Amino acid sequence: MNPFMKFLLSTVSHQDQFLAANLFVSCENFSEDKFPAVNYPAGKTDDQEFQKWCNGGGTYHKSAHIDPTAQIEIGAVVHSESVVGANVCIGSGTIVGPAVTIGQSTRTGYNVVFSNCSIGDFCVIHHGVAIGQDGFGFFVDEQGIMVKKPQSLKARIGNHVEIGANTCIDRGSWRDTIVGDHTKIDNLVQIGHNVEIGKGCMLCGQVGIAGSVTIGDYVTLGGRVSIRDHVCIASKVRLAANSCVTKSISEAGDYGGFPAIPIHEWRKQVVSVRKISKEFWHHKKT
Repeated sequence: MNPFMKFLLSTVSHQDQFLAANLFVSCENFSEDKFPAVNYPAGKTDDQEFQKWCNGGGTYHKSAHIDPTAQIEIGAVVHSESVVGANVCIGSGTIVGPAVTIGQSTRTGYNVVFSNCSIGDFCVIHHGVAIGQDGFGFFVDEQGIMVKKPQSLKARIGNHVEIGANTCIDRGSWRDTIVGDHTKIDNLVQIGHNVEIGKGCMLCGQVGIAGSVTIGDYVTLGGRVSIRDHVCIASKVRLAANSCVTKSISEAGDYGGFPAIPIHEWRKQVVSVRKISKEFWHHKKT
């Protein structure tokens, strides 16, 4: 086992060491032949450059810039050249990747992963969130093989943003992925690469936003709303739960249905379908 893994084991309780040791053994048996390498932004990985943080017992790289008031809980790791602001609290198991910035008074839950991203001030990031990983982008080459498109930009989260548990926000490929100030995101939300979300928006649970979508300010997306790629949604739009946006929405207002249409039209359609269904079954019985 390499020295860095041994150091991490020394920072956790004895009851957790067995599980952690087995995890590290599995990682050390990892075969690059089975899983081809992906080029991520490089960080300094010399094990001797990592130290134990004085406030909370987490681990940090010497080149990271961490405010003395920040708390890094045991099991968390801050990688090289990252910036952690004043009064930040980083939960156990959280990974702050190379060159990530976390603004002042931001708090994270357990097992959060930050990579290729910047987080604003006064944010709340709940357990299991992943921000800044590869977007889902591929193309078919001349041999008919799926080839990954470069995903080399960042995800940028504004100030006073709250992100629910197990939400994923991909980094950009041709523009940064952006979440505006004061936006609130529920659990289990997927935000694809190159998406831009304005300020003061509310995204309810299980919303899925495909790549390169642009969303204005003060937009509300009900639970399980899905939005196709490369569409624009105007400010102050509200979408009912389970709606599917298949084309751009240029005017503020309430929308619903699949595909999403103005809410009064959708309600008329629902009533019409019910009437037709009742008439059909009544006619069939007679």
